[in-house]
Amino acid sequence: MITALLDPFAYSFFVKGVIVATLAGGLCGLIGVYITLRGMSYIGHGLSHAVFGGFAASSIISLNYYIGAGVWGLASALAINRVTRSRRIGADAAIGVITTASFALGVVLLTVFGSKGPSFDAALFGSIIGVESSDVWILAGITAFTMAVVLLNYRALLFATFDPDVADVSGVKVARIDALLMLVLSLAILATLTVIGVTLVAATLVVPAVVARMLTDRFARMLWLSSGIGAACGFVGMNLSYHLDVPSGTTIVLTGAAVFTVVLMVTGGRGLRRTARMDSHAEPIPAPVAVPTR
Repeated sequence: MITALLDPFAYSFFVKGVIVATLAGGLCGLIGVYITLRGMSYIGHGLSHAVFGGFAASSIISLNYYIGAGVWGLASALAINRVTRSRRIGADAAIGVITTASFALGVVLLTVFGSKGPSFDAALFGSIIGVESSDVWILAGITAFTMAVVLLNYRALLFATFDPDVADVSGVKVARIDALLMLVLSLAILATLTVIGVTLVAATLVVPAVVARMLTDRFARMLWLSSGIGAACGFVGMNLSYHLDVPSGTTIVLTGAAVFTVVLMVTGGRGLRRTARMDSHAEPIPAPVAVPTR
């Protein structure tokens, strides 16, 4: 039994896949806390579809898809943020227009011109075979960058997450903080493209954060719990992907769903009450004078 579980680690492609899946799960879990507490769970789903449009365009012109899809995804994120801040169009409407159009354009481009990079199915659902050594290093770099952004802007991110209006008048540059968050979110989605796929990455952003919220009321503890849960789901899901011979993104998401179900059964109504308050921002926030201005 143990030998069968360890056999896949003899293959270099599997080892790289496990490393990427574990890092990706932890990264998405970390960013997902800010996304879910802001009531923006839908933006992860929307941006993943927008990134797919950039992936398709990069594939056609033989441009490195990290560059093409990254620029495309970041531009989409900033466009959504700009439109929603104007308050003329709701965030859900802005995402619906920008990201679904981008996804549809990507499908058309790949259908007409074909793909010269990762396969269509791999981009949609993830693939353990598509992981390269460069993917490991790129994801490690993005994870380190994201951690640096969170550590250096911890209090400003916290304040802007729970009360952006008060944070803005208190000297926190909320627009800059929002842009930083959209940047790391776009990079995270892009880096997890080959393992999780664009159609399932939203779940890896939301599920670990929701489970962590069911387990704790403390924000700092929620950050590391969500990251740990995401990393564990990535590790277990990648192993299941190999043994069940199904797309890696599918097994990672199903592993997260199983963890959610178990935690829900254990915490019961207490856990549900905590998650029900996520969009109401019931957590205590730092005093305005304690937030550094930039």
